[in-house]
Amino acid sequence: MNKYIKGDRTVVANAKGFLLDLDGTVYLGDSLIPGSDKFISALADDGRKWLFITNNCSKNPREYSEKLTRLGIDTPVERIFTSGELAARVLRSKGVSRAFVLGTPSLVEQLEQFGIVHDAQDPQVVLSSFDLTLTYDRLLEAVRFAQKGLPLFATHPDMVCPTPDGPIPDSGLITGMIEHCCDGKATYLGKPMTEMVQGASERLALEPSSLLFIGDRLYTDMRMANDAGISSVLVLSGEATLEDLEDSPYKPSLVADSVASLIPFL
Repeated sequence: MNKYIKGDRTVVANAKGFLLDLDGTVYLGDSLIPGSDKFISALADDGRKWLFITNNCSKNPREYSEKLTRLGIDTPVERIFTSGELAARVLRSKGVSRAFVLGTPSLVEQLEQFGIVHDAQDPQVVLSSFDLTLTYDRLLEAVRFAQKGLPLFATHPDMVCPTPDGPIPDSGLITGMIEHCCDGKATYLGKPMTEMVQGASERLALEPSSLLFIGDRLYTDMRMANDAGISSVLVLSGEATLEDLEDSPYKPSLVADSVASLIPFL
């Protein structure tokens, strides 16, 4: 079966640094997308730099490192950059040290590393996220705080998270429930904020113009790349389809069925 690839293939050869999404790009659930491990090996063999960037902060970098290594991609913690880290940096810059966190214990742990604690009594803000431990009572607590006028932040705007059994509700849908109960709108962080590209650029010690972003979503991944002015690859192994691309204002430099299809163009 021929692999699908369409667009400017030179962006792969010209990139000095690769920014890779995880869910839907490198793996689905607990299974590697075929050939993604070979692609990472090819980057290492070619002396390229790479960083995994994910909006899914239901796990923290340590857990992602352990998962990727277990799946066959040896990954130190330093190669993981999550929307949770960006959220922590943004909130700290605003003087926030207490937040009502509608998120997993793993996100709470990561925030604590940046000096932000979960506070269910006197928080300064509400931070909503992809919460696999969500209960109605905790959702209602977040709603009540937001109704009292506390600023509402969301780690990322993704509406669904791809899984082998089909998409499941993500941060955008969970945060939307809070928004519908309040007058205000959330401030969404993570991709597509271009600060994610800037943070990755600093982590890799490379100019943004030398980076290539690879992801499976149009409204976060491709939008971020477009807004940041960097080259991009849309892979069809996750959320987006060719039909979605036709109607989207966010256009990638290249479209491929998976990261494995990019190996010949390194």
